[in-house]
Amino acid sequence: MTINANTVSHVDAVVVGAGFAGLYMLHTLRDKLDLEAAVFEAADDVGGTWYWNRYPGARCDISSYHYSFSFSEEIQQEWSWSEKYAAQPEILAYLGFVADRLNLRQDINFETRVISSDYDEASQRWTIKTNKGHTVICKYYISGVGTLSYAANPEFEGKDSFKGEVYSTSSWPHHGVDFTGKTVGIVGTGASAIQAIPLIAQEAKHLTVFQRTPNYATPLQNGPMDEQEAHAIKANYGEFREKPGPLWPEYLSRKCGSPFLRKVLKRSKNTWKAAGKKAVFHCGWAVMATSFLTKRPTKSQQSSFARRYARVKDPRTADLLCPDYLYGTKRQPCETNYFETYNRDNVSLVDIKSNPIRRITERGLELDNGDGYVFDCLIYSTGFDAFTGPLFNLNLKGRKGVSLREHWSEGPRTNLGIMSHGFPNFFMITGPQSPSVLFNMPLGIEQHVEWIADVIRYMEDNGLESIEPEKAKEDDWREMVEGIANSTLMPKTNTWYTGSNIPGKPRSFMVYLGGGAAYKQECDEAARNGYDGFILGSADVQREAVAS
Repeated sequence: MTINANTVSHVDAVVVGAGFAGLYMLHTLRDKLDLEAAVFEAADDVGGTWYWNRYPGARCDISSYHYSFSFSEEIQQEWSWSEKYAAQPEILAYLGFVADRLNLRQDINFETRVISSDYDEASQRWTIKTNKGHTVICKYYISGVGTLSYAANPEFEGKDSFKGEVYSTSSWPHHGVDFTGKTVGIVGTGASAIQAIPLIAQEAKHLTVFQRTPNYATPLQNGPMDEQEAHAIKANYGEFREKPGPLWPEYLSRKCGSPFLRKVLKRSKNTWKAAGKKAVFHCGWAVMATSFLTKRPTKSQQSSFARRYARVKDPRTADLLCPDYLYGTKRQPCETNYFETYNRDNVSLVDIKSNPIRRITERGLELDNGDGYVFDCLIYSTGFDAFTGPLFNLNLKGRKGVSLREHWSEGPRTNLGIMSHGFPNFFMITGPQSPSVLFNMPLGIEQHVEWIADVIRYMEDNGLESIEPEKAKEDDWREMVEGIANSTLMPKTNTWYTGSNIPGKPRSFMVYLGGGAAYKQECDEAARNGYDGFILGSADVQREAVAS
């Protein structure tokens, strides 16, 4: 519902975010559970991450027909994708289509940010306040803010002193940017930058790329969607959802195996062999197939493989682009002409790992060794404070006024990556310690939304007022999540999976690696056992375990 400002409103549920998660959660609460729900969204339209990330080349690296909702056969049949891997404008249009098809916009409060979220133990209700003066009291509070929605822009000395144009890939201008005839600097070479750099280089007079950590990247091999293939998918969409995907063989389907990574790696190695070594740029699926296991390939083996098949002509630049970490232990971007871009005369690559940025100046930036650079435009593509950053931004305070930041001072503590002890009736869609970013996000979102809906239905049917995880269950879940991760080499590399890209952030592996199918079994088992591992409270009785 639309909430009036400067009044106190009461609803059954509040949802934050109007991307994939928020849209499906609103539809489920309102149209399936018949509850009164309100959504708060900071943007002026739906889309979530696809609303903000409009930088040149922004595109999904999951195939289009997989990266979509499955809950509505009508929506599946009515929408058609134009490319194998959809670009940002098409995904945003798709989410707009879903919002219109389900008449969701009427219950979304746009251009509204949550500034505080407080749980009252006496009433067993959440009080949500916004920057627009809303005060909303609700029983159920649900985060759909996503995992990669809080930018990690570094605080360089003099950051605000630059007099030219400043942009961030995480919040690109809607009108676009024309770089024709301009000198441009971009800081960062992560997934967003790898997509943006080739297109910016085609316009700019000169583009200088400042790289701290080089990345492996695999050619996306995008193209127009084949009409016959699209027709075949729509003719049996249910079976298609159960099948492995073309790039990540077990990654996209509901039957993603357990342990997920090893099944992926085994088939990926076969895929690499069948395709031939020239199918990938750096070290391909073969090195990936060993990188998660206990046998570590040597750096010389990796670098020699990388150089042998590099597409960069200048040897020095090629060396700078060769990573020194194990393939697959960081997020692996997909690219289109990224490495060839460094063969252009108007593109330079600067290593800021050995020679960091000292400060931003009025005209550009200066490195530690005194080298200075002058630009018309400066772009930050420096990643996200993943998983926890967007949640901390809600300023949550649970029982006894304890903040989520305090409760997670040593890293996330959850059960199933969905709920946290001391924060009753607060649900996190694709929260930390769930499969989230290492699963197909739309299908992962659907699984979470439907599980949350079942919890709410169970509570309403049984006259229950609150639910939260047992503290001991949080300990067990965290131990299992980190135990699975530690059986691989993934935690050995500094990544946003562990929070090590954010200074001062406690290091903790934040993705459940057991696979989507195994994870769903864990969630379903908890439900079948009357929500084992959770504390259920009625209106007049609170279990003693709550105080523990």
